[in-house]
Amino acid sequence: MKNIFIFYSFIFCHFAMSQKDPTLTWWNPTQHPFQVLEGQAWPDEVQAPYDRLPCRTFDQIAPEIWGLSRHSAGLIIRFRSDAKEIKIRYLTNSKNPRSMNHMSTTGVSGLDLYAINSDGMELWCAGERNFGDTLIYVYPHLNPNDGYHDRGREYRLYLPLYNQVTWMEIGVDDQTYFEPLPERKEKPIVVYGTSIAQGACASRPGMAWTSILGRKLDRPLINLGFSGYGKLDMPLIDLISEIEAKIYVLDCLPNLASDSWERWGIENEQALKDRILVAVQALREKQPEVPILLVDHAGYTQALVSDKKSKEVSQVNALQQQVFHQLIQEGMHQLFYLTKEEIGFQIDDTVDGIHPTDLGMMKYGMSYEKKIRSILEEPTGTASTTHPITQYREPGNYDWEKRHREILSINQMDPPKAVFLANSIVHFWGGLPETKLRREQASWDQFFTPLGLKNYAYGWDRIENVIWRVYHGELDGFEAEKVLVMIGTNNLQMNSDEEIIEGLHLLMKAIKFRQPTAKITLMGLLPRRDYEPRIVELNFQIAQLASKVAVPYRDLAPIFLNEENKIDESFFSDGLHPNAAGYLRLREVLKTLLTD
Repeated sequence: MKNIFIFYSFIFCHFAMSQKDPTLTWWNPTQHPFQVLEGQAWPDEVQAPYDRLPCRTFDQIAPEIWGLSRHSAGLIIRFRSDAKEIKIRYLTNSKNPRSMNHMSTTGVSGLDLYAINSDGMELWCAGERNFGDTLIYVYPHLNPNDGYHDRGREYRLYLPLYNQVTWMEIGVDDQTYFEPLPERKEKPIVVYGTSIAQGACASRPGMAWTSILGRKLDRPLINLGFSGYGKLDMPLIDLISEIEAKIYVLDCLPNLASDSWERWGIENEQALKDRILVAVQALREKQPEVPILLVDHAGYTQALVSDKKSKEVSQVNALQQQVFHQLIQEGMHQLFYLTKEEIGFQIDDTVDGIHPTDLGMMKYGMSYEKKIRSILEEPTGTASTTHPITQYREPGNYDWEKRHREILSINQMDPPKAVFLANSIVHFWGGLPETKLRREQASWDQFFTPLGLKNYAYGWDRIENVIWRVYHGELDGFEAEKVLVMIGTNNLQMNSDEEIIEGLHLLMKAIKFRQPTAKITLMGLLPRRDYEPRIVELNFQIAQLASKVAVPYRDLAPIFLNEENKIDESFFSDGLHPNAAGYLRLREVLKTLLTD
């Protein structure tokens, strides 16, 4: 047997062995040289590898909260593989029950595996389970590739919601490719809440509403839900304020209804209002610019037959809304509210009147997504071109996720004066960030680098991929003088002209919001073989869109067409990508746009 390990910017694993005697090679996430566990806010301070709170809090919080913080709710592991079968074995705390009387073993102690294909589409994997002394999941008969390449897919493994993982290994056949992925360094969504946030009573970990929300927004999420103990404790608020979050979510009212006041030392309505007020003010003092979302008690589904339950919900919601309006009147900014009505629970959405079924979890997740997209200015539309999504179509030439991380680093270390958002036509021209395929690096260095132009183009990107990149920080943290946009040719085979225009419209609004002082130029598509008439018509519509959103437009197609209105093959290498002569012609136009 032979193991081959190849190291790039992070560990790349490829295992090879005899066809006649296949065996598994096992990988332990806790023994990896970089952090692969996502969903931990304090990975360097935990007592055990899969804990959620730092060990310094042991003497500061209730023992019950400490015990719950050792449950792995919200933690995920990402990796890529082309394995046809993935096997996972793990141990949980033997003192903890594997199931509960209202929640199944698959939710309490089970795993959940999702795949992301090369087009960024979310897929779910069914696992065969064995809950013996060692818990085992086997994911057989996996289709390892998507047609673009043979380098596998990304997988996201969700860990148990209500148990402590003490040891875990992931096994794949030695013949297969296996690459652990680092935790994403984007600012996370931080959720502080109750058992509902922790995940009760989801059928499996991926169906907790926090997991659903993390997938829908495609962002890291820190799950600080503590079953029965989401009560706005100041030690937890102080701890949460240490996290540089994208947004804070406070969803604690289900543990703060009047029947729990005596238990928590809440004397009356004013005392509850004070608790909410102090928590929000403390969070705002330490994190003055991060949005805070307060959330109603979603209600009890038996409230229609129980006046007591109905009054409990109405009371705490009214009290929190009073605090919210008081703070808004006092001038607190970046404070938002999600109402019971927006969540929209109905009678079949819970297991026991309060803890959601998977249907209820989906309603939670969808209502949160809608609200948070509004807060973060990340809207979507009806067409596929308006749904932000990643891709992994061209790994032989570059790593899409790695390039995104490099761009975020450039924004911090060397903010660009100008950026070019485009696809492979520009990506493989040259410039920064560098890529191994560079068609005309010398010309880029000579003419564009001195002008401060950074190459924020990605091979095989479509409009929806660029929207994802804009939503995820590639235009944040700096003020550009110019933004050039030329995207959409890779949508021609997938989308109608109307869908392309809808996507470009959303993209332009997203750019203008994040770069309000930049001169933004929307460029028409370059002509490509067999698409010339359609691109002429589409560019006419793009010009109309540019006028509608009040940005300059530039049509480059005419300078690449011959007398028959076909592409001039002397400027192209393959009917789409320019050759040296084509890049020379394109360069002259871009110089004008950058120096105007």
